[in-house]
Amino acid sequence: MDLRADSNFLLSVMLVSIRIGAVLLLTPLFAVGEVPLRIRVLLALGLSVVLVAAVPFEAAAAPQSVGGVVQAAGLEVVTGGLLAFGVMAPFAALSFGGRVLDFQLGFGVASLVDPATRDEAPLLGTLLQMLGVTTFFLLDGHHLLVRGLVASLERIPPGTALAELDGARLVAHFGLLFSFGVVAVAPVLVTLLLLDVGMAVAARTMPQVNMFILGIPIKVLVGLTVFAASLRYAGPLLERLYTAVFAYWDGTIR
Repeated sequence: MDLRADSNFLLSVMLVSIRIGAVLLLTPLFAVGEVPLRIRVLLALGLSVVLVAAVPFEAAAAPQSVGGVVQAAGLEVVTGGLLAFGVMAPFAALSFGGRVLDFQLGFGVASLVDPATRDEAPLLGTLLQMLGVTTFFLLDGHHLLVRGLVASLERIPPGTALAELDGARLVAHFGLLFSFGVVAVAPVLVTLLLLDVGMAVAARTMPQVNMFILGIPIKVLVGLTVFAASLRYAGPLLERLYTAVFAYWDGTIR
């Protein structure tokens, strides 16, 4: 039995599990379905063992001290966090679009508990985020996620750092996806804008009608109707969101 080979294997599994764990724990992919933390940790460990055994990557030199192990683990946390940012961005963009829509419809006074962050979240934003997670799995995004993790191990072996980090790429990715979040609710926003203009004209021509009280249920009814009707066209947009994620990964893990 080669003890050195076994120790290097265990060290690689530990480092890879930290990278994968950051991706799984910092994204809403498993939080929306209320997957227990223990299951997610076991999934990260099991996937790490499989990837270390199956992926031919050039292993970095094994640390010779406790400080070296801590440094290698820290590098994996940073790498996993950067990868998790790419996965988290599209769902955060959808939540942002839903928050804008909630504000326009008057739902901003109510909120739900976001299962991913355990914080207050908008009503329609939470709905869009759950829809995004469901679509991600329906489009086999989890398969692409595993392939992306394999590519990250081949390009950035466990225990090594990124060769360089393009900050402009991070900002561009962030801005692109959040513009997509606004586009996702654009039909409803445009409809509500036209409705506000119409109600403003009606309020000027019929001052005896309390348009403020009458306008709230009208906006809610029209907004939800248009929102429900526009969901059937959300597939291509969500596909572009997820394509942008893996394009960001491809440009980051060089």
